[in-house]
Amino acid sequence: MTHNPTIQENGLPSTCSVHAGETRPKPGHALIDPIFQTSTYTFDNMADAVTYQEAHNKGHVDDRFEYGRYGNPTVAASEARLAALENAETAIQVASGMAALTFTFLSMLPSGSHIVMTDDSYRRTRQFVEEHLKKFNIGCTVVPLGDFAALESAIRPETRILFSETPSNPYLYILDVERFAEVGQRRGILTVIDATFSTPINLRPLDWGIDIITHSATKYLGGHHDLLAGFIAGKEKVLKPVRDYIGILGGISDPNTAYLLLRGMKTLGLRIRQQNASGQAVAEFLASHPAVEQVWYPGLKTHPGHEIAARQMKGFGGVLSFTIKGGRQETFRFIDALQIPHISPSLGGTESLLLHPASMAYSDLTAEQCLQVGIPQNLVRFSLGIEDPEDLIADLAQALNT
Repeated sequence: MTHNPTIQENGLPSTCSVHAGETRPKPGHALIDPIFQTSTYTFDNMADAVTYQEAHNKGHVDDRFEYGRYGNPTVAASEARLAALENAETAIQVASGMAALTFTFLSMLPSGSHIVMTDDSYRRTRQFVEEHLKKFNIGCTVVPLGDFAALESAIRPETRILFSETPSNPYLYILDVERFAEVGQRRGILTVIDATFSTPINLRPLDWGIDIITHSATKYLGGHHDLLAGFIAGKEKVLKPVRDYIGILGGISDPNTAYLLLRGMKTLGLRIRQQNASGQAVAEFLASHPAVEQVWYPGLKTHPGHEIAARQMKGFGGVLSFTIKGGRQETFRFIDALQIPHISPSLGGTESLLLHPASMAYSDLTAEQCLQVGIPQNLVRFSLGIEDPEDLIADLAQALNT
């Protein structure tokens, strides 16, 4: 069985979504990659076992596994597809998006080192970097996203990673990934981007010089709100220590999840095109409504990152945030009047989801503390599904007019 290099190298996004990383022929001449439900693998004889171990020690093993913690054919197919979509040499599938980030940081940051990250990042990421890495004697400096003077000033001799998200969560701020990569290359520091919101359909940070990207595959890549997984992607040489580290810690992803990811990624291009279009239409509607105070969506010219997004992205995504005129009570009244979106903390799937950050993602903080971290009581994050935008807009209109 061999992976199809022509599709990986030359296919357009939807073609890659369907075919990249697949093997031909598949076992049993199946059309779909099968689920290899096994925890371990066998050898025909000792010569076979020794040959495998010698090749494994040199890093040259193709389509052969020894134990489930170190690899699985279904997982390998999922990893190959994501790698092709991101134009990466390799990808690693793990148990969740947070696992992708924490494994990357822990394997790349020795005791006494330092990381610089941008603000407006996912709250759990910031908590891990600012609170938990301290236990390993790893320092952290947080700088405003897009403030490259602050970024340069924060770098120390012991800095090993520059980290950011684009678009960011929840305000969809846009990072100039080319400039970010240039800083890392010039200073000899690894650059890591959480590319969950952008997806490889809208932006491929590795093409702009970024070293490592991570995904919460739970979101757009899976696309159906039915799995938890994460990806790490980049060059083979860069990620080998990460893969070895995960093999020891054991935070792997299982073949059933890989099968669902393979299925989900087949429609990634179609879903993202719909969500891009819906995001733009809904953002323009909300921006013009008198009951809406402000809208954050990179497809709007009023968004501070619009020019950068227009230059480096193929689409502006399916997530937007906005504030309702009024306070918590008026915002809750609007949310409860909606009929299509579900109230839920996730994003990126076929169903539209709505989040009230202050009372859900930041429920442990007071209203005053929420304001201090930039989360007002009237802020709403809306993740567009694949419903018709006309129906979503009609639903928003009736809720805003309630």
